[in-house]
Amino acid sequence: MIRHWFLPALLTCTLIPAAFADETISWPLPPAPQGVNTAITAAPRLDWLQRVQQNFDRAKKVTAPIELIFDGDSITDGWQGGGREIWAQHYAPLNAFDFGISGDRTEHILWRLDHGQVEGMHPKMIAIMIGTNNGSNTAEQVAEGIKAVVAGYQQRCPEAVILLQGVFPRGEKATEPVRAKIQKINELIAPLGDGKKVIYVDFGAKFLEPDGTMSKEIMPDFLHPSPKGYQIWADAIQPVIEKIFPSAPKPQQPVAKASTN
Repeated sequence: MIRHWFLPALLTCTLIPAAFADETISWPLPPAPQGVNTAITAAPRLDWLQRVQQNFDRAKKVTAPIELIFDGDSITDGWQGGGREIWAQHYAPLNAFDFGISGDRTEHILWRLDHGQVEGMHPKMIAIMIGTNNGSNTAEQVAEGIKAVVAGYQQRCPEAVILLQGVFPRGEKATEPVRAKIQKINELIAPLGDGKKVIYVDFGAKFLEPDGTMSKEIMPDFLHPSPKGYQIWADAIQPVIEKIFPSAPKPQQPVAKASTN
């Protein structure tokens, strides 16, 4: 059974009616002590507890065993938005569940895991892609946070294979500083892959033009994939998915146009 009893209590304690006003006050969390790596310190977001509760409840109501888990931030959450048709084709038949939540950082996944997100589940594979929102952390700190997320899932789902995906590129131009930071993060997390229990893949270059620029056709805001971007993502991880799910649906191929000759 998924343990989510803590959430209503925390919601009650953190959302207090304001006097003489039709609004609520969301009390901020205290800042982390100086020198603490926030990326590895499990923490909630007080603006997202209801969404976490909804995910926990939806997962609890799933009748078939959840065998494939996706987790991350808005990019993963987008499988239920711009990527929903591809999700329905590729992953719904595999009893997949998407725990991704927009805005999440590594510490938020750690908190969700600590509060029973996958309790009682025995997935075959867990696809993780997180870290782009940890903007206030150094590349080294973000890598430590990602490592902690992998370890957290391994502790709770030891039978599962972890599909660790490199952080996607962001920003229109190759020269933007965030690109270099993401490259450094991916270099640091790549050694986590052992090819067996943790499979690391970095296919970010597939989203880019030959000169390193990013097209709005692939990522309209230079961060979140379009449906075409989600198709690139699905195609890139299909070989890994098939290793664990041999009967996984194949990517749809474009229908050839009839010859007019």
